[in-house]
Amino acid sequence: MSDTLSPATAPTAGPPSADRPPARTLAIARLRDLALVPAIIAVAIVGFIVSPVFLSSDNIVNVLQSMSEISIVVLAETMVLIAGKMDLSLESTFGLAPGVAAWLVVDPAVTHGLGAHALPPGWAVPVALAVGALIGAFNGLLIVRFGLNGFIVTLGMLIVLRGLLTGISGGKTFFALPGSMTYLGSASWLGLPASIWVSLLLFAAGIVVLGFTRPGRALYAIGGNIDAARAAGIRTDRILWLTLVVASMLAALAGLLISGRLASVPAAQGNGAIFQVFAAAVIGGVSLNGGRGTVFGAFTGVLLLFLIINVLTLAGVPAQWTNFLNGAVILVALVVSRITGGKAQT
Repeated sequence: MSDTLSPATAPTAGPPSADRPPARTLAIARLRDLALVPAIIAVAIVGFIVSPVFLSSDNIVNVLQSMSEISIVVLAETMVLIAGKMDLSLESTFGLAPGVAAWLVVDPAVTHGLGAHALPPGWAVPVALAVGALIGAFNGLLIVRFGLNGFIVTLGMLIVLRGLLTGISGGKTFFALPGSMTYLGSASWLGLPASIWVSLLLFAAGIVVLGFTRPGRALYAIGGNIDAARAAGIRTDRILWLTLVVASMLAALAGLLISGRLASVPAAQGNGAIFQVFAAAVIGGVSLNGGRGTVFGAFTGVLLLFLIINVLTLAGVPAQWTNFLNGAVILVALVVSRITGGKAQT
């Protein structure tokens, strides 16, 4: 892991809460947060040239809504990456959590026998969030308690959870979802889809927690140098475990949002989403080595990525090129990070 801590949050000496970073360091960090703003403006100009529809209010709202669910998973992955870990299983949690909720509450008579109808509809959201928490807790058990490699553990969990969703759904799609599952994904608040507000509120909370609280600063310290963080008195195991649980719950919530918007839970929900998640996080300046990156940077990363996808769509580029774009973005961002950072990535 990199020994470089985030200048916006990490201490200059001692425990993370002991000293505040100097004003000059904070100013530099804020400038780095704005690094993608010129690129976003450039894409907006290109988008308008490609199609005047790009800057219409309907199209902008459509972009924000389509990115709202994935952006929450990006927020979750950002927290894990800053702590020096990776969680590939967020992709499958995104599908399994609402899938289990649907399986337990939908009427099998309506869905051709798919549902178990074991719980009343009001339990759908708590069940989905509980599934996310359990997945995160189990990941924490294997990674933190048993010291297993986080990449391998979460890769295995991705496969297990994907297979579990396929098993309970029979490879089919859950539909006829109760109102408790569809509300957040279909409702509007103050003229905008509720999912946009939920995403913005969560990112705002993430900015506050990671930038201005002791647990947030501790997360950077752990990702930068876990041994030094432990020596400084930080309860590293507890914070890592809690981070994995919160990240999985965020992925479960994101799954509920997209399930509500589509009024269904397909067996393939979330497949390939992790590529977009990593692309957005990396382009937003979040280090894969841990200890660096900001929540605001991650938000600009996912916004830029979805704006580019929208421009390509308006230009008539087939959607099949999306994965190529995601991979290219990751490679370019890594090269740029290597050049600007001056340190080899391991």
